[in-house]
Amino acid sequence: MDIGIDSFAAKLTGTNGQVEGSDADRMAFLLEEVETADRAGLDVFGIGEHHREDYLDSAPAVILAAAAARTNSIRLTSAVTVLSAADPVRVFQEFATLDLISRGRAEMVVGRGSSVEAYPLFGLDLKDYDALFVEKLELLLGLREASHIRWSGQFRPPLDGQGVFPRPQQERLPIWIGVGGTPESFARAGLLGLPLMIAIIGGEIGRFRPLVDLYRRAGAQAGHAPESLRVGVHAFGFVAETGQEARDRFFPGWQAMFTKIGRERGWPPATRAQFDALVSPRGAFLVGDPAEVAAKVLASSQDLGGIDRLTFQMSSAARDKPGMLRSIDLLGREVRPRVRATLGL
Repeated sequence: MDIGIDSFAAKLTGTNGQVEGSDADRMAFLLEEVETADRAGLDVFGIGEHHREDYLDSAPAVILAAAAARTNSIRLTSAVTVLSAADPVRVFQEFATLDLISRGRAEMVVGRGSSVEAYPLFGLDLKDYDALFVEKLELLLGLREASHIRWSGQFRPPLDGQGVFPRPQQERLPIWIGVGGTPESFARAGLLGLPLMIAIIGGEIGRFRPLVDLYRRAGAQAGHAPESLRVGVHAFGFVAETGQEARDRFFPGWQAMFTKIGRERGWPPATRAQFDALVSPRGAFLVGDPAEVAAKVLASSQDLGGIDRLTFQMSSAARDKPGMLRSIDLLGREVRPRVRATLGL
């Protein structure tokens, strides 16, 4: 099982909701997080994509390229690329370039985006939300297989055999499908034989088992080998020396983030009671000391019939810089070895 971290490069805010520090300082600290993850032995670091004032990740390939020049072994991925609002030719070129800079460590997770601000920004109609993704994914997968293709669609000018360069160092650039809770998305990934990355932000991880089973059935029916049907989970998590310390350090940032999101979406303010339920043994949050978190990772894998990758979303704790860096270190040096030893890896 791969274990890593995803970040949305959220600006750091205090308890009063005001931004702390400059955007340049936040970006510098984000790169320090990636370097720490690399030294700690984590497998992957992902950067999300948003187009809003409180995040700095509108150009994830640029951030990942900066990280590639400062790291040695960690794999670098988007989390996710909003493919529906992008040009697949440009996306492929950016990540092929990243693959060359990193000497074969680039990946991408592509999706439609749960935040939809990219669509009006780039002149796209939300009524085409699904059709955009289907068409652009087809083109992206075609470009992965060949440098010169003939292709035409509804949302982009056709390709008539033009070359798309550079080519990545890896023979086939890894492309995962990012999904939320839509059965059609799970089935699509299975039919295409692409690895699956599930974003789980609440409830219980085990509730996704029927959808994961759907993915695996669709893949098997399409003739894909079981080993190609990889399952990943993106979930909130944080590690500290003790479980109580982890919960107390992670809660303030999470509460501030979800209270702000709640105001935008008509939800009530986030509470400690909600948080405590989410960090309970059956809750979706992986927050605790190294032993607690490792045990919950293993239980989550069992609940879903096997997980190949688990990435921790801990951006809301980034204003606690010492705690954040220590959490990354514990995740790589203590949680990951415990999990892999139990799995016999």
